[in-house]
Amino acid sequence: MSTVTTIARWEYQPGQIDKGYNNRTLHIDLSTSSFTEKPVTQLMKDKFIGGKGFGLYLLWHATKPRTKWNDPENEIVISPGPCAGITQYSGAGKSLLVSISPQTDSVMDSNVGGYFGPYMKFAGFDALELQGKAKEDVIIIIDGPKHTVTIEKASPDLPHDSHLLAEHLTEQFAKDEKDKINVAVVSSGSAAEHAWIGMLNFSFYDPRRKAVRFKQAGRGGLGTVFRDKRVLALVCKIDGIKPNLNNVADLKKIIERGQRFTKEIKELDDKQCEMRDKGTAHLMEIMDAYDLLPTCNFQFGRGADIGADINKIHSNVLKSLFNLKWRDLDGCWFGCAMSCCKAVDGFELKTGPYKGQKVIVDGPEYETAAGLGSNCGIYDPYHILEANFYCDTYGICTITMGTVTAFAMECFEKGILNLERTGGLELRFGNSAAALELIHQVARGEGFGKIAGHGVRWMKNYFIEQGWGDPQFLNDIAMENKGLEYSQYMSKESLAQQGGYAMTNKGPQHDEAWLIFMDMVNNQIPSFEDKAEALYYFPKFRTWFGLCGFCKLPWNDVEPADNSKYAPQEAAKVPEHVDNYVTVFNAVTGKNIDKDELIRQSARVYNFQRVFNIRRGYGTRTHDAQPYRACGPVTKREYESRQERYDKQLVEWLGLTPQQVTQMSTEEKMAAHRKYRTERYEKLLDAVYQRRGWNKNGVPTIAWLKEIGMDLPEVIEVVKPLQ
Repeated sequence: MSTVTTIARWEYQPGQIDKGYNNRTLHIDLSTSSFTEKPVTQLMKDKFIGGKGFGLYLLWHATKPRTKWNDPENEIVISPGPCAGITQYSGAGKSLLVSISPQTDSVMDSNVGGYFGPYMKFAGFDALELQGKAKEDVIIIIDGPKHTVTIEKASPDLPHDSHLLAEHLTEQFAKDEKDKINVAVVSSGSAAEHAWIGMLNFSFYDPRRKAVRFKQAGRGGLGTVFRDKRVLALVCKIDGIKPNLNNVADLKKIIERGQRFTKEIKELDDKQCEMRDKGTAHLMEIMDAYDLLPTCNFQFGRGADIGADINKIHSNVLKSLFNLKWRDLDGCWFGCAMSCCKAVDGFELKTGPYKGQKVIVDGPEYETAAGLGSNCGIYDPYHILEANFYCDTYGICTITMGTVTAFAMECFEKGILNLERTGGLELRFGNSAAALELIHQVARGEGFGKIAGHGVRWMKNYFIEQGWGDPQFLNDIAMENKGLEYSQYMSKESLAQQGGYAMTNKGPQHDEAWLIFMDMVNNQIPSFEDKAEALYYFPKFRTWFGLCGFCKLPWNDVEPADNSKYAPQEAAKVPEHVDNYVTVFNAVTGKNIDKDELIRQSARVYNFQRVFNIRRGYGTRTHDAQPYRACGPVTKREYESRQERYDKQLVEWLGLTPQQVTQMSTEEKMAAHRKYRTERYEKLLDAVYQRRGWNKNGVPTIAWLKEIGMDLPEVIEVVKPLQ
């Protein structure tokens, strides 16, 4: 065991959670190695609820409008929410992280499972603020049984990559094998020390595998902020899970709804999404079948377009690699019957510093398999697993890395990059060896990895500055918005999903709105008004999960057998499950909200985050612009791969005759599509802004802020000049 040098130690008074809240938060100033206990005010609970809401509120008051990601005053805030930690309803173990992002320079939030957030709450705190910068690498330990928080100097012999570091710290702080389940670790990895795309791993101990496993807070470079503050790891220790540590208002109601939902999962999951067998990887062939699987930097929606065989990475292939011995116990929080945290055991690594070692690979999730696989033109499950493991242990977001690599590969094939510019990496679609080497270079901060590690927006701008490619083309194919890489769904033929990506507060992540099936497949929201209503409701509803500490997967990845009795647009909300969440929230907190107040709770926080970004110089219409590839075909090959569809659209959408279309060149057809699709997106912005209570520039109106109860003086001060 490494020698421990304590830099600072703080003892706090034990408390009692009341209806989901400790009513206090913990602030740690790393620059001064000091600790401050802060009260959770009634305003915080009424206006911001918890989770992401608390994170945004605390970050707002900790920073200035021009605070940079690597300024000492920037914070990482971790908050689990009032419902996080209950064990009687599936998916109640989420935490939300908030910080100013290296990639976007705006406010980033990221949700994550694992044990740390609920354990921190049970140890006594509703949120943790990390501010300042330590002078050397440190480990922070929250010891719930001892009621102490310590900052310790990290021994130089400690490993930095997560799979080794979390294992070491779990061993160090557990009394014995049985006690390991009571230790949770947050760590990043070596890549976060060099790159802007670093993420954070939240551990959970798997007693069946006798191994530490991880869930990831992936988006926006929060792991990079963590390591910039010289934090090597956070550790939280509790003395065990008990049935009602949240001290809820009505445990009986939570148990009743939880049992009802668990019964649904057991009866329906195998017929619906197969989450217990495949996790989110069940989406692979479904997305491919509907032309939605990103392929070769989002050029195509099917592997067949490049002559690839989707069957090689079919979900049944991935299922055959998962260890399903404990399939119904593969959850990242206690009591979750969804059990979607699949893993491959004993995977032997073929490359990198751990070559020849056998490891556990957590996943792959759908977006990891799509991003590191099909979007890079790679159809090899073993490559996906290897890349998945190294991204996780190095602390790299797999979604981001997939889109970064795919962008670099297209640039290479178009002559924007070459062997000289990549340092010898032949980054062509399908070259798995080059893709893996790029991951290793990002982790080492070497070669082309130093460029790729900054993310797509930085790369695009760098290529333009160097004169390596046409600026218009690079802007068209660089799949980022607000500085965040697109997550792994094709949005070209779903106008609503284009808005669901580009109108997000943080950038194109599907956790705000996933409307592709409603819009493109089922045609349930045909008008601009229908789409605007969906882009009002669903981002608010999904935001609510992050306020309370819930995972969204149990909401609609299993639906009641009679859900189709509702009208299609209403059925998409899964009304019975919405009622479950309202009931469980009230049973935890003792409040008496209804489904409409649930949306108002989210609307307050959602609009606060929009105003927070406006305060930082973002958050207006210009920042909701999308790269054209998210909207339509950029290249001749893209158009011709779907020529029949696109030609038909010119007839149906623009009123051209088939003969007129036949007489047009492909370039003329593409130009007509571009004009129409771009104008259509602008009309969508107008419709959504109006429904959301924003002006034409995307700024929340004072009247709307008053209506939803977010008319705080500091909020009004920001928006007033922009009315």
